[in-house]
Amino acid sequence: MKNYFLWPTVTVLLCAKVGAQQEQDSSNILQLDEVVVSDSRFELKRENSGKTVISISQKELEQNQGRSVAEIINTKSGIEINGTRSYAGQNLSTYVRGGNNRQVLVIIDGIQVSDPSGTSAEYDLRLLNTSQIESIEILKGAASTLYGNSAATAVINITTKKAKKEGLSMDVISSMGTNQSQDDQNFNISDFSNTVNVSAKHGKLSVLASGGHQFTDGLSAAIGTEVDVFSRVDGNLKVGYQFTERFGVTASAFYNKLNSDYDNGFPIEDADFSFSGEQSRFGLASTYRYEKGSIHVNTAFNQIDRSFVSSFPAAYDSQSYILDVFNKYTFNENIHTIVGLNYIDSQTLFSEEQNTNTVDPYVNVVYVGKRGININAGVRLNNHSDYGSNFIYNFNPSYRININSGYLKFLGSFATSYIAPNLSQLYGPFGANPDLNPEEDTTIEGGLEYRLSDRFMINAVYFNRTEDDRIDYVTIDPNTFESQYRNLADTAHFNGVEVGFSAVPTKDVTIDANYTYTNSKEGLALRIPKSKVNATIGYTIANNTFLGASYQFVSDRTDTDFATFTNVNLDSFSLVNLQVKHQFSNNFGAFVGVDNLLNAEYTELVDYTTKGLNLRLGFKLNL
Repeated sequence: MKNYFLWPTVTVLLCAKVGAQQEQDSSNILQLDEVVVSDSRFELKRENSGKTVISISQKELEQNQGRSVAEIINTKSGIEINGTRSYAGQNLSTYVRGGNNRQVLVIIDGIQVSDPSGTSAEYDLRLLNTSQIESIEILKGAASTLYGNSAATAVINITTKKAKKEGLSMDVISSMGTNQSQDDQNFNISDFSNTVNVSAKHGKLSVLASGGHQFTDGLSAAIGTEVDVFSRVDGNLKVGYQFTERFGVTASAFYNKLNSDYDNGFPIEDADFSFSGEQSRFGLASTYRYEKGSIHVNTAFNQIDRSFVSSFPAAYDSQSYILDVFNKYTFNENIHTIVGLNYIDSQTLFSEEQNTNTVDPYVNVVYVGKRGININAGVRLNNHSDYGSNFIYNFNPSYRININSGYLKFLGSFATSYIAPNLSQLYGPFGANPDLNPEEDTTIEGGLEYRLSDRFMINAVYFNRTEDDRIDYVTIDPNTFESQYRNLADTAHFNGVEVGFSAVPTKDVTIDANYTYTNSKEGLALRIPKSKVNATIGYTIANNTFLGASYQFVSDRTDTDFATFTNVNLDSFSLVNLQVKHQFSNNFGAFVGVDNLLNAEYTELVDYTTKGLNLRLGFKLNL
């Protein structure tokens, strides 16, 4: 087991680099010129965006070293990722604005990623390695005009690392820690994670190769005594070449393999079950720039194999091919346009091979007015091989008032989106229905953002969302319990408020907080909290030591007790986490993290284990 971490090499490697001059930025400020991309695909100043886009920078990712991508995203407003507080192999459910997994789209390096064989067709966030990611943007609300299927409640836009500086460089990131429940505080080292990133850049050529591994045991999935092991192996290769000042190409290859034990779901008890998932993705992205615009061609092939060893074994083999071609043209400094075509072909082998495809032309226009009026509007025509055509549109105006060194921005949005029935719902082994129509979402937003200066910002957004033709698994024969996926006749209604706050009261102190309120006329789905609070305070000492404390409150939720087939109330809970990071030199830093500091007892899923007080320590070495 000790082979799973790199600590024996630290002393030798550190000796070669220790003592280097510190060159860290000593100030923490909110950048007035912050640029956001996801809401328009253009690099626009935040003040000109009609959305409150959430940005997770490389600096924030490094300050959360040792935590998963899902855990970091789970601290942001409007988002609840259920399963992040349980054992490492727990299935993750992403709830945004009252929706579920299939209404959240994940994009990696400009490509939509999903699993056509899954019942929700979502991308598995457990596959992601935080140490391989450069930045994340989260766009909430309907965004199907720009991004297509599933972009109904949120788009999680992930950019992976690439070679940036001339010459050869290497990063070694390693950590180890405990993985224990509230009642089993033995502090055994049970979680190991390692990543090595090697990059090289010479003139027009850039190369990055990365490999990572995680191994975790110590917890049982269901409340019990049997340990359920989780492991993940991942690697990627990116090669870029800038042929001319105008034309460049990047080729990429990603590989992820995940193995996890799990327990019986009915009845919920210890069992010797296992899951294996393997994913390979190959991508090619090219950009040709001309005087007032650029032509982009992004394409990828994705292969996913999943297998389950249990009382009901199953195996799935799926493939998807994605092509997104678009032209970005800037008429002048005020008008930016995109015209594109998005093609996706998805295949899955059930008892026989099934496939669907979509061909979506789309247009989007952004107007940035000199007097503070900004408009982001677009249309998309979704053409599906099974159910036909679907028209999508958005209109997103905003108005900015400059106030001294800051601004006050009012924003609004009216947008539609769609969630196509996936292959599992159309042709899968359980309750398939080939006559399904797409879900149609309509979202209305209104809010404001006030930025007093580069040290204070607050925003608030009200949303009202409706779902028509919602796809649900419905019992059609109560005597035999025969069930089938059906489009529901009734409209579902959701509304809520999201509030965010960021401040830098002194050059060494940062404060971030957010509050989310979510409600539904018909009642919220299982495990979705009505209220959620996140707060973080960070303190930088002498430019090289960071101290961070975070707090999370999750209100009451409901869940199903499968022992009695009745819904039960899950009590609210609060968690406190600590993180300490020290940069010993330009090339070497270390961290210590404490999760659930107060060892709070709570339930995330009925009859499943949750994490108690846990410790983690690690390092990052730059060569």
